[in-house]
Amino acid sequence: MKIDVVILAAGQGTRMCSSKPKVLHSIGGKAMLRHVVEAAEALGDVAVHIVVGHGSEQVEAELGSKCNYIVQSEQLGTAHAALQALPLLSEGSKTLILYGDVPLIKTDTLKAMIDSIDDNSMAVLTVEMKDPTGYGRLLRSANGSVEAIVEQKDARSEQLAITEVNTGIMCIPQQLLEQWLRRINNDNAQQEYYLPDVIQMAVKDDVVIHTPQPKSHYEVQGVNNRAQQAELERVYQGWQAERLMEAGASLADPARIDVRGELTVGQDVFIDVNAVFSGRVILGNRVKIGANCVISDTEISDDTEIFSHCVVHDSIIAKACSVGPFARLRPGTRLDEKAKVGNYVEIKNSHLGEGSKASHLSYIGDTEIGIASNIGAGTITCNYDGVNKFKTVMGDNVFIGSNSTLVAPLEIEDGSFVAAGSTITKTVPSENLAVGRGRQKNISGWEKPTKPRS
Repeated sequence: MKIDVVILAAGQGTRMCSSKPKVLHSIGGKAMLRHVVEAAEALGDVAVHIVVGHGSEQVEAELGSKCNYIVQSEQLGTAHAALQALPLLSEGSKTLILYGDVPLIKTDTLKAMIDSIDDNSMAVLTVEMKDPTGYGRLLRSANGSVEAIVEQKDARSEQLAITEVNTGIMCIPQQLLEQWLRRINNDNAQQEYYLPDVIQMAVKDDVVIHTPQPKSHYEVQGVNNRAQQAELERVYQGWQAERLMEAGASLADPARIDVRGELTVGQDVFIDVNAVFSGRVILGNRVKIGANCVISDTEISDDTEIFSHCVVHDSIIAKACSVGPFARLRPGTRLDEKAKVGNYVEIKNSHLGEGSKASHLSYIGDTEIGIASNIGAGTITCNYDGVNKFKTVMGDNVFIGSNSTLVAPLEIEDGSFVAAGSTITKTVPSENLAVGRGRQKNISGWEKPTKPRS
């Protein structure tokens, strides 16, 4: 049976105090709405319909054309929002109703809801809460069947004591949803059209109401302000830490790691405190990540160590390499096996061959380096003339002395040496020594400058 997913995301979120729509604020480096969309898409063949309002252009720019967008010009309640999506629903589909500001809902929970219903039943996700303030309470009959949902502002004192609450997440056959939405009125304290009113209609129509519950109440916790956003951020990061440890990683402190994308780890990986991962990062077996590293969109192979305080972005690092501390690998960096990049070295769009080293205090940009070459401290590749970028090519077993300036375009062939302090502008043939510096001159009898007397 076809599955339609309707995500309500029209609210402005004034308590976020932001010009950005609430649903676009992030958890784990990803917009809350995107979390919800991805959880739904993981169900398989689904059509996703997003009801938008405030900042609709920003929402569409974030998610692109893979979703259908319906504008709710007036926010008159959750049932009114769902009503806007009716024309896009497939006849006879199972319709999931989700919320763009409830980011931690899991696919398994949604699948259980879908699997529980047929043409004459629906599912409403409920949860037990120690403090149910703000949520609609689930009213049950003496035999335990659901009778109604009463909202916080409409509940009597004895109803407010109920701890089983409605999360708002529902799964309803399309034909029933269409009938019920058209019958809902706004006769309540807020004068809004409440989606939970379909419960009473289901009871009246003898429709079976299933009430599955999520494994964690955090799956259904919404975000209304930045404090709640921060709370769910830590919950999400805790879940990521558990996943990594189950996969074979050791974390120095599971409470001090941030995963803001997709992180895959091999066995016996070690991650020290305050490491941040964003984009798609892959760590091979026995990789070590030092404290305070920021790594994004990078693949790191087995037995490599990234020492503390490194920033690595859009790079490929082979086996048994050593990086840092305090190194920066910028996009397009590729290190072959056993390459070494030391402290205060910056590399961009460059390739270091097997066993090659840049141990400290260097900038290497748009450069190809062969096998077993050594870049001395303070070496700079001058790859940019203010308009164009140029390439430096070094062969195998090249030695660059400290404090050298290599002006591209330039080729330094196999086995060549560059003397310390040289500025090199022309090709260095194989097995040559290149010296590009002014001749030293010693001046005797030189008088030091003195300060004028007061």
